[in-house]
Amino acid sequence: MSFPWIYAALAFGFAVFSVAIAVNGNNLAMPPAAPAVVGVCALTGMFLLWRDISSKLKGDQRTWGSLLGQYAAVKAVGLLGRRQRRKLDLDTVKVKEAQEETLLKRLRKNADTCYGRQYNFSSIKDSEAFRALHPITTYEHYRELIQRIASGEQKVIIAERPLILAMTSGTSGPSAMLLSTKATNAEFFLQGVAVCLDVMREAFPETDSLQRTAKLFYTPTFRQSEAGIPIGPNSSTPASSRHMLNLYTTPAPAFEVPSEKDTLYLHLLFALKDPTVGTLESNFASTVFYAFAALQERWQELVEDVHSGKISNSLSLEPKVRTSLEALMKPDPQRAAQLRAHFQGGFSGIAKRLWPHLHLVLAVDSGSNQIYGEMLREHYCKGVPFYSPFYAATEGLIGVNLWPQESSRRYLLCPRSMFCEFLPESSLEEETPRTLLMEQVKQGESYELIVTNASGLYRYRMGDVVKVVGFYNQCPMVEFQYRRGQMLSVRGEKVSEALFLGALKKAVDQWPGAQLVDYSCAESGILGDSMGGSDPHYQVFVELKGVRNLTEEQRHKVRGTGYIFFPFFKEILPFSWCDCCVFPSLSAGRLPAAALGGVQIFPH
Repeated sequence: MSFPWIYAALAFGFAVFSVAIAVNGNNLAMPPAAPAVVGVCALTGMFLLWRDISSKLKGDQRTWGSLLGQYAAVKAVGLLGRRQRRKLDLDTVKVKEAQEETLLKRLRKNADTCYGRQYNFSSIKDSEAFRALHPITTYEHYRELIQRIASGEQKVIIAERPLILAMTSGTSGPSAMLLSTKATNAEFFLQGVAVCLDVMREAFPETDSLQRTAKLFYTPTFRQSEAGIPIGPNSSTPASSRHMLNLYTTPAPAFEVPSEKDTLYLHLLFALKDPTVGTLESNFASTVFYAFAALQERWQELVEDVHSGKISNSLSLEPKVRTSLEALMKPDPQRAAQLRAHFQGGFSGIAKRLWPHLHLVLAVDSGSNQIYGEMLREHYCKGVPFYSPFYAATEGLIGVNLWPQESSRRYLLCPRSMFCEFLPESSLEEETPRTLLMEQVKQGESYELIVTNASGLYRYRMGDVVKVVGFYNQCPMVEFQYRRGQMLSVRGEKVSEALFLGALKKAVDQWPGAQLVDYSCAESGILGDSMGGSDPHYQVFVELKGVRNLTEEQRHKVRGTGYIFFPFFKEILPFSWCDCCVFPSLSAGRLPAAALGGVQIFPH
């Protein structure tokens, strides 16, 4: 789109008017130098602004106010990102100093809490004294303390009232309730989001545009503690991103819809309406994958809505919400015809055909999301780059990915986000293990992370085991390996999810044309008496593409590969539309709930 010339004309008129006023006011034949310079600068500035905005556009459906708002936001975050990136670079040169300052700042801030007085935080002068005075902890150490905060008690382990009581996913054990504060949110934005946006624009310059992003996220359900503190997830939500919603294709009223199924439909509908989408974004690659699976199932209904300018009656929307959303639509038979032709051409590489100016998929695709990232790159999103920006958890920001174009996902630890200690993998079962600091770890070794964060966790065993794969200046770069509580072990073998997935993929390769879509594995003991009296074994559930109704010969090939022994190997039905966005077959009762698990690495 070329930017409307009316704005250039207005800019020129404004500049001429400024000069004329100066001439008239001074009653001179020629303008004095200062007003003339002001006028020329105004003209030049407005022209450059117009040219810059015009160069970043790919479509013609935006208002002037919307463009200026997005332009200002992009420029502001860009400046902030460059500043934060420079600070990160400086910190990586003096890791020990940055870590010491971060730790002592946390201890001083919370020294006057019940917990701070118990452990004499005010007397601690360095990390060595802290490690000598404070034990390594697990969640049980904090359970009662956090319950006191939930009940309304002040200054228990942190000086301020938490914003929310953040629930962990519970993928490797019971869900835990942790504290989330303004400080943790600010750190995540400054040290994580701002830095990664700078990295993204450097690695993918075409993302420095005024195109909208199709961001897939949902409004979670929160409950209240006895003291009225919200309890729920700590991941990115529409509420936490309310000032940025104008950058996304999905309009604000869609986030008032309680059903994730209906919200996903609206995400897809408004993204399809805009052929100039520049980025697909979500917390996890799995969310993006299931969005495309839903699109493949309901594309005809979505195309009809684009054609008619109305929203399908199959969605359970409040009348007010439906009216607000349909006011933002208009019949678009031309776009509907384009979409129909693309869908009828098949779904391989569909993303780039639907959105020719799509530059990036922004989502975590490491850990348990690796399989979804691979499937997206091989099928729906062929030819579109991926960027997995963060290594984070409910506990806070852990690391950032400064190398988005590399296939391996390695994350630079953030020296000022958490104070980190490292427990060698060989010492995981020791009662009083000795930890190492950032400057003491070795490349090629694996460690469990022990963190002290900004929201009341001190020397806390996260359960994440990472491998140090290198150093950026003095700061470690890590790859996620596995969760301690998530090892498969029926006879003491301790199989990590990464090892299991690799073996399963090799096993599925035994079937010509078969592609692994999704899977779950459970130890037979979890299923109790339902499996009879067989010896301990793994229960494996797979969703496959390209092969159906496995023969006994095919099953035997898997059992005999030497990679995994599966006494029980079950095929499940392919994706079905449902409210459960994580593993669709669950909601239809095809899998026991206890059989599901999966490592998760969280972005905001």
